[in-house]
Amino acid sequence: MSSRVTWQQKYSFFFLLGMLLVSLGTCANQINQTIASNNDETSDESYLDIVKQRGSLICGIDGELPGFSFVNSDGKYAGIDVDICRAVAAALFDDPNQVTFRNLNAEERLTALKAGEIDLLSRNTTQTLSRDTDSSLDFTPTTFYDGQGIMVNQADKIKNLTDLQDKSICVVEKTTSENNLRDRMSQLGINYKPLALPNPESLYNAYEYNLCQAITGDISQLVVRKTLLANPKEHIILPQIISKEPLAPVLVNKDSKWFDVVKWVTYAMIQAEELDINSENIHTYKNSQDAEINRFLGLDSNLGADMGLANDFTVRIIEHVGNYGEIYERNIGQPFGLKRGQNALWRDGGLMYSPPFR
Repeated sequence: MSSRVTWQQKYSFFFLLGMLLVSLGTCANQINQTIASNNDETSDESYLDIVKQRGSLICGIDGELPGFSFVNSDGKYAGIDVDICRAVAAALFDDPNQVTFRNLNAEERLTALKAGEIDLLSRNTTQTLSRDTDSSLDFTPTTFYDGQGIMVNQADKIKNLTDLQDKSICVVEKTTSENNLRDRMSQLGINYKPLALPNPESLYNAYEYNLCQAITGDISQLVVRKTLLANPKEHIILPQIISKEPLAPVLVNKDSKWFDVVKWVTYAMIQAEELDINSENIHTYKNSQDAEINRFLGLDSNLGADMGLANDFTVRIIEHVGNYGEIYERNIGQPFGLKRGQNALWRDGGLMYSPPFR
């Protein structure tokens, strides 16, 4: 019997092979179309929608810094950073209490944000070029303009930075404060001994027990923490400012819609103060004849709806949380006597400024 393959057999083989390839190609196209369709569906869902569907906001904070985020005597979270979270919740749900707070230290804060464990990081975080240009992060408007300073015990007779030659300085590790201190002291040719610790609590304990002769951090933090020391009057903050520290909430760079919401919630509190609208008098503006105020309050505009919020989202924020001036005075001004300074409105010589609501 001959083992030669006939042309009919060859034809049948290649015909079947061709049909198999066509079938595989069709399946591949269908798979690609399904993937593309799923991607389209995913891209259509804003992170704003995810938060709204959940019904609450997950907010990352420090949790141990009075004035910014801490548990007060009533057992509730309070502070500027906390109020930013509450303002977002008010705008979304008409309820400032629809927030779950999560305490995060300096090292874990950005990691938790990128991992999707929180929706918003409102935790005295400095905006820098390297952080802001990270493809995963977006900084919203600055909520507190700060600067880095150094606190010392008056008994050590340290009057300026040059007196810190060969002295030990406490600083939180893996922060901009640690980098700024190193850069500034290098510029001045001052040799010092850094004592880098993981969190503010261990830092101030080390300073109080004289394990370091100076301590550095944001000036607002130093002012607040000074009041908690055993003998606050024994300590002074040096007049020299080491660096600029614009503190702002941070988001994962998921979509512009979510970014816009948090951004304009922040601006709403600043604009309300500029319009002299606060939590106590807002009810008197609901029959205003002022076109700018009516537009801002959503009485004569669809600015909120265009963002995916209620048109009265600014009213919700002001009624539940207040304008920026109220937030500042409640958390920083009255308890610690820290003047507005750069955190005053632009019309008063500060840096707080909102784009127009129109």
